[in-house]
Amino acid sequence: MSKRLAEVARKVGVSEATVSRVLNEKPGVSQATRQAVLTALDVLGYERPTKLRGERARLVGLVLPELQNPIFPAFAEILGGALAQNGYTPVLCTQTAGGITEADYVDLLLQQQVSGVVFVGGAYAQEDASHDHYARLTELNLPTVLVNAPVDALRFATVSCDDSVATTQALTHLRSLGHERIGLLLGPRDHVPSQRKLAAAQRLAESWGSPLEDGFIVHSLYSLEAGQAGATRLLAAGVTAIVCASDPLALGAIRAVRRAGLSVPGDVSIVGYDDSALMNCTEPPLTTIRQPIEPMGRTVIELLLRQISSDSALSDELLFEPELVVRGSTGPAPAPVA
Repeated sequence: MSKRLAEVARKVGVSEATVSRVLNEKPGVSQATRQAVLTALDVLGYERPTKLRGERARLVGLVLPELQNPIFPAFAEILGGALAQNGYTPVLCTQTAGGITEADYVDLLLQQQVSGVVFVGGAYAQEDASHDHYARLTELNLPTVLVNAPVDALRFATVSCDDSVATTQALTHLRSLGHERIGLLLGPRDHVPSQRKLAAAQRLAESWGSPLEDGFIVHSLYSLEAGQAGATRLLAAGVTAIVCASDPLALGAIRAVRRAGLSVPGDVSIVGYDDSALMNCTEPPLTTIRQPIEPMGRTVIELLLRQISSDSALSDELLFEPELVVRGSTGPAPAPVA
């Protein structure tokens, strides 16, 4: 007990006597200090006294599918900073193959009495995945915000980049460079953002009078290796340009082009998605669609704090417009072979 008091006191910058008064619900402690002590208990991994567990801690779960794609750490940095500015401590939860599942993380976060949860990518973006743990959050009325895909059956606040606009920007750019045989390298078939990108591409292609060929559409996992394999299939189909659903997929596509003895953008143009870190430092620098992650991140936290403070949730999806960033991986379509 004395060790716990000492650690919490050092963390908060108060005396052990003050910590003891908080834990025993004694008067004479300000609300701010009391909350700081309870938050310190959570951060240090100590259980709250039973009589204090009914209150939510000033902790917020940030649940990410992985950290290999640079866009996810970028989102986590923005969200974590905004939470800290508002007096909340982020609890980062990242999934690994064969490790703790998203549902397991929800259980752990609920045990920690978190004030809310933000999901950046995850099972909610996949139609065929289990969504039972999201229903639990709804039943508990726990403030929750999703990023980049809504769950139709559950009315969560959602902040997304507009996939339809992103796809239109990429395809229009390539079309202006003379490309007509444009391939799509997307995520899994049940992935909602990829479904939105495909639907937008099909609408645009039909408006141009040249419907998408089945061979020009490839679904894959979100990794560089999967991108290389998928792009190899598209090259065999004869595309001169590839629009990718993520920057790692685009880097895999560039590798596939080079392994085929071709050049980017001389023979094949590549467009990524996200504009994640260092994409301007690749060779060639990657043309990509930039997600406005800073304003998106700030809006996510605003929506979460509104739920925490007023217990009222905005169930709409807020769409943010992306930006085409043209660099060296796109160029004029190659002249047809005589």
